[in-house]
Amino acid sequence: MDSHGSRQIARSAARTIGNPVPSLENLLNDLFSGDENRAEEAVMALAEQGADAIPFLLDLLDSADVERRWWALRALAENPQAESRCFIPYLSDAAEEIRQCAALALTAHPGPEAVPALLRALSDPDDLTAMLAAKALASLGSEAVEPLLQVQQEAPLTVRIQAMRALSEIADPRAIPAMLSALEDDSTILRYWAELGLERLGVNMVYLKPD
Repeated sequence: MDSHGSRQIARSAARTIGNPVPSLENLLNDLFSGDENRAEEAVMALAEQGADAIPFLLDLLDSADVERRWWALRALAENPQAESRCFIPYLSDAAEEIRQCAALALTAHPGPEAVPALLRALSDPDDLTAMLAAKALASLGSEAVEPLLQVQQEAPLTVRIQAMRALSEIADPRAIPAMLSALEDDSTILRYWAELGLERLGVNMVYLKPD
């Protein structure tokens, strides 16, 4: 190795010694510091810890403190090693902000095992949670189409609207009959998502109801 390469390694080692990687304990302290900037930096740093940080964050989700649970779930959502099963239980949390965070996390960590819980979340009394559940289902793509089509046949209107939103984003040809049927519905919002889905599928014909 030449002297230039040796100097580069020496400088890198000096930086490492001068700026040690924060311990997991310190990162968790920052996460719950009450300082949002410190907490967000900790979220990113914990994500870099990968699978090593996950057991600690899961333990923290048992906290009775909603804010601590939210930050733990927020950090878990950024972790590339987290699996969808980590978030499913929190779709039914008593706190709506936790349900929102769990639904949003499942858009980044989709898994077919989350479908039943996400379908239930479409009827969440919190509108944002229901919308985020629809987006999470859309992130699953074709795997969510058949369950969403079943919802269109039997669910209340508010749930059908969210399901149609998801189907519109997925844009799977299997949804075309349901979208065409929705064009005759009294709900303007349901018709809007159905029309948008048909446009995304390239179905731009004008369909007339036969006499």
